[in-house]
Amino acid sequence: MYSRKKGKHGSKKPAKKTAPSWIRYKPKEIELLIAKLAKEGKTTSQIGALLRDIYGIPNVLALCGKSINAILKEKKLISEVPEDLTSLFKKYAMVRKHLENNKHDETAARGLTLTESKIGRLTKYYKRTGRIPETWKFDTERAGFFGE
Repeated sequence: MYSRKKGKHGSKKPAKKTAPSWIRYKPKEIELLIAKLAKEGKTTSQIGALLRDIYGIPNVLALCGKSINAILKEKKLISEVPEDLTSLFKKYAMVRKHLENNKHDETAARGLTLTESKIGRLTKYYKRTGRIPETWKFDTERAGFFGE
């Protein structure tokens, strides 16, 4: 949003949303595998990467008809705070810790402001969609907890 980058980059998912014929896992097996990985403490993006890299499952949505988040919600294994918000908390805590040692780092101070505003936008979205309660508030003092 603020970085002067241009264009689209990175790998693209296949346009065809059907299950490949070479997959040897059944949808039930994949759901059990996702539940097992979630119980081990893996996040949704880590689960997706493990399924892709270790088990050769390219797209859970194409195979099961549900996303990883939907499967975790179904099995009541989803975390109370969404993963992207948690990672922003960690980033906020790390930048704040850096600023304690480097008080004159203006670039880091701007990064802290940008991260805080991203957290604000994301919490507004999650409150609107009902993912987090309306009374939930980001506490900047307690944010150091996430960086450790």
